[in-house]
Amino acid sequence: MTTPSALERPTGVPFARRLAARLVLLPAVALSFLPPRRIRVVLGVVRGGARPATAAEAKRARDAMCAVSLRCAGPKGCLPRSLGAALLCRVSGTWPTWCTGVRVVAPFTAHAWIEADGRPVDEGVPDDYFTRLMTVAPADRSGR
Repeated sequence: MTTPSALERPTGVPFARRLAARLVLLPAVALSFLPPRRIRVVLGVVRGGARPATAAEAKRARDAMCAVSLRCAGPKGCLPRSLGAALLCRVSGTWPTWCTGVRVVAPFTAHAWIEADGRPVDEGVPDDYFTRLMTVAPADRSGR
């Protein structure tokens, strides 16, 4: 027997942000089909010139992705959700740290998320719940 559940979708996301989220949804889903190293290369190029996202900016982007896509709001939508949130931040001129990794407790499942200010954004778990295997952090703006 399974436990019935309903997806919680954020409300109150402004129309313009929902529209922008819909525009980045297709590229995010397309990126999610690429091998990890290609995703890292693409995101490494896209992040260029952006300032680091604050926790509030990253949460707004994540909320917008969940508001416009049931897939992103679902329990198995972490990769397109994290990619979409990162791309949506980039549209606004910011970049969160995009991460992939695994849970530190069994079962060791893969997960993708975004971070801002060194903390996972709206994941509902302790900061050390995941071990990072790959990250794409904001670019160093000093030109290095």
